[in-house]
Amino acid sequence: MKQTTSEQSRQWQGPAVFSYGFRPFFLFGALWAVLAMVLWILMLSGNLQLPTHLDPISWHAHEFLFGYLGAIIAGFLLTAVPNWTGRLPVVGWNLAGLFALWLAGRIALASADLWPTGFAAAIDLSFPIVLGGVILREIIAGKNWRNLVVLALLSVFILANLLFHIEAARGEIAAQGYGLRIGISAVVLMISVIGGRVVPSFTRNWLVQKKATRLPVPPMKRFDKATLLATVLALLLWVFAPAFALTGIALLIIGLLHFARLIRWQGAQTLAEPLLWVLHLAYAFLPLGAVLEGFSILRPDLFPAIAAQHLWMAGAFGLMTLAMMTRATLGHTGQTLRAGHGTVAIFAFLIGSVIARLAAAFYSDAAMTLYSLSGALWIAAFLGFALFYGAALMKPKPARN
Repeated sequence: MKQTTSEQSRQWQGPAVFSYGFRPFFLFGALWAVLAMVLWILMLSGNLQLPTHLDPISWHAHEFLFGYLGAIIAGFLLTAVPNWTGRLPVVGWNLAGLFALWLAGRIALASADLWPTGFAAAIDLSFPIVLGGVILREIIAGKNWRNLVVLALLSVFILANLLFHIEAARGEIAAQGYGLRIGISAVVLMISVIGGRVVPSFTRNWLVQKKATRLPVPPMKRFDKATLLATVLALLLWVFAPAFALTGIALLIIGLLHFARLIRWQGAQTLAEPLLWVLHLAYAFLPLGAVLEGFSILRPDLFPAIAAQHLWMAGAFGLMTLAMMTRATLGHTGQTLRAGHGTVAIFAFLIGSVIARLAAAFYSDAAMTLYSLSGALWIAAFLGFALFYGAALMKPKPARN
């Protein structure tokens, strides 16, 4: 008799945190988001200097994009791929080993100067490469060819990390290089593809229960595919020609296309359900970031590019991952899919963090205060997630009667 996912997870006799992929990566990814921000604030204030070859801005950018997001992507894929392929999940010591690779990467990058040249980069890259190998094996074994696009985007994400390390090794400011832009582009496309499936699907299911008459347009229709193609082309321009006027125009266009896509998902009807409206709001930061990135190219005197990138990285990436982490944790730990006051608070903290960081670009006199406020709210959001959901992530899923 074929073993089920639940049976395999229950048979694991070790720590419950390694009984399913989302558990270690969501919990410790959130804790890393907190610790990395604390370290960044200390570095900015001059009270800390890490023994790493990366300049402080590049370390900060890397550890959010490839450190934190790398963990959350892993947690999502290790949980979703068994559902996509019908195969058993990675659990137990195999999962613990994969998590150890991620943790080793964080330690190695923070102490890179203490190791031989290239050692920290090799350790850091080993985690996504092994993860990619696991996902490839599962897709091939399950003949789930439809999701090869997700593996392709993960491969681009890995390539971006490699380029980031190469640029840093050359003494360049990697936070301004090709690696970062390619990494950001890969995650924008991941949200466009995966978010473009789950946001309208979750919304439709909820609205059907509420007997709503207006439902989201089903995902991945012609308009969606055209928007994704336009997004790929615009992001290629942004990666290789980030200062050209044509790039700015292309980003404005895809911003408008994604706004139109979002409107088709009936987000205005979800205001009574925080677990849904937060997904729509998180996705809204994607086109907003594209529009403002386009403006920053066309009118750099009015809007700085770094602020636009933060709308993507903290807004779209940060809020979308936090929204998916809360929803997945509730669902996979046997809890009701309902956002309590604490969950709504952590959403509000992160939204406030994004707004404060954006405001800092326009109010130079209060910039440092706004930076500090943004960092404090970011810490509150992810520390809140760890406090509210940590126990459920560390304990076995309750058995059904």
